[in-house]
Order: sequence, then structure tokens, then C-alpha cells
Amino acid sequence: MQQNVLKAEKLNKYFHEPDTTQILHDISLSIQEGEFVSIMGKSGCGKSTLLYLLSTLDTAYEGIVIINGVTVTGLNENAMARFRNEHIGFVFQFHFLLPEFTALENVMLPALKLRKLEYQEVEQRAMEKLKQMDMHEHAHKLSGKLSGGQQQRVAIARALINDPKIIMADEPTGNLDSANTTIIFNIFNQLAQEGNTIIAVTHDHDFARKSNRILEMADGRIKT
Repeated sequence: MQQNVLKAEKLNKYFHEPDTTQILHDISLSIQEGEFVSIMGKSGCGKSTLLYLLSTLDTAYEGIVIINGVTVTGLNENAMARFRNEHIGFVFQFHFLLPEFTALENVMLPALKLRKLEYQEVEQRAMEKLKQMDMHEHAHKLSGKLSGGQQQRVAIARALINDPKIIMADEPTGNLDSANTTIIFNIFNQLAQEGNTIIAVTHDHDFARKSNRILEMADGRIKT
């Protein structure tokens, strides 16, 4: 039986500059283990804001977020950072790789920060993740020398290094051509089939319609 890996209850988000504006309105949702969920909506509807709340990157909100049975709302900064690094992998529109580091070194960084494994074990695991992305032959290349599609695959390998249950992606194919978009979708789809939960904000209708579920947003609300 599938279990909820993420639950949000009555999320409200406000921006206070220059005036107080409500961005999200009473959003409640649950996402199950192994689901591939796309969040869609017009620019400014609040979809990326919602993702940042669900991912614990933004903690200034009303409501409750529960991840893997842990109420993350209200955790102190250090506890939140450790929980995030251990349980959530991030893929953004821009890869945010360090160009002066190799692909392998970039993938290793989150695991080194977590400090659960020895350096050699982290290196071995990072190589395995690169192989999973078919990027192992480029492991020792500087990330700045890779193509856009290759860099995004390295970013996904980095997101997977700590074996998180949830991958959160914000426009992961926004800078890619159609061929690389298909590659990234297929990677996410395979990860979901292996039991990972994928939550992706996207403008790409073809990408979204092939996922398991679409949450469509408008004016800070999930449309029903």
C-alpha cells in the first residue's frame, strides 16, 4: 500500500513588501510515495512559491508541512537544513553546478556535507549516480565544459546522492531543447517507477501530461 510522503495543510503565504499581499490561499494536498506530480499554471500563480514551501526552502508561512511522517514546520534552521539534505533532492531550471569542480566533485558535495559516509564511499556512490545518468564517462570533466543537457543530468545525479525519497524540480527542462527534455523526463519517470516521489513545477504541457498527476494552480489556489 502506498504511503503519503508529503502532506500540506492549509498553507497560506504572504509577501509584505511594498504592501501585504497573499500569494497562497489555504492550500492542502497529499502526495504518495512513487508519484510523479506536475504543478502547472500561468506565471505568477504561485506554483514556484508553493514548491519552495513544500521543499522547506521557505519557512515563512502559515500552515503545516509533513514530510516522511515528520512535521517539518517549526524545525530550527540547523535541523531543517539537515532534514532537507537527507530527505529531499533539488533540481532547478539552472543547474547551479560549480564550474571549477568536476562533474564527480559536484555530485559528491551534498553527501560530504551530510557526513554519513567516508570520502571514498561518497566518491563511489557519486560515480554510481553518474552512471545512472549515463554521465560516468564525463565524471572528471569540469562541469563548465559540459553541455546544458549534460549539466542537468549531473544536477540530477547530485540530487540523488543522499538517496532522498523526494525529488523537487523547478522548471527542470526550461533551458533544454526537446531532445534533452525527453531524456530528463525519462529519467524522472524511471526514478518514480523505482519508488522515488517527483514533484515538478513546469510550463511544459507535454512534460506534465505524461506525469502521474497534474496540480493546476491559479491565483494562489489549486484548481479542483
